Amino acid sequence: MQKYLILYAAVATALLIFVFRHYRGENRRLTQNQTALASEVEHYRTRLGEEAASTQALRLRCAEFEELRAADAERIRQLGIRLRRLEAAGKHITQSDLSLRAPLRDTLVVLRRDTLPIAEPARHFRWQDPWVRVEGIVGRDSVECRVRSVDTLRQVVHRIPRRFLFIRWGTKALRQEIVSSNPHTHIVYTEYIRIER
Repeated sequence: MQKYLILYAAVATALLIFVFRHYRGENRRLTQNQTALASEVEHYRTRLGEEAASTQALRLRCAEFEELRAADAERIRQLGIRLRRLEAAGKHITQSDLSLRAPLRDTLVVLRRDTLPIAEPARHFRWQDPWVRVEGIVGRDSVECRVRSVDTLRQVVHRIPRRFLFIRWGTKALRQEIVSSNPHTHIVYTEYIRIER
């Protein structure tokens, strides 16, 4: 009888430890999510002068992601990806602001009206750098312009360890760093969601 009592006590203790650890881990995850939702995107410049942003990552379960980010979940399904296979999802919004000055050149634009070619005077401009290309024609009563902006966003997700004095252990938070290669781009919003099992 005493054997069964000891076995019962050991199983109950192991079960209690398991439930306590699970509760503690879940509580830590929810606390980190609240911190991530309350924090804002930090903007900074890298040593190379590139625009960068930093934000804390959300850690959601698959069902939470499907409920809280229904539009993103639907878009992922449309790509043919099952949500249960999803590891992480990110969203980044950038905005390119550029002020430029380009010289105007006189040119003739040939238009066809009633099958007769008509030459109209117009002014043409073109400006470009490695990231943005702007060109257009200024006519008598209108302006036609084409703007092309190319940007590369690099994303790095890393963990921040807990610290006590000089000792580091565990994971305090997940953080993502986004770097834009286009100097005209400003990162407006960034979001990273890690799917937990």
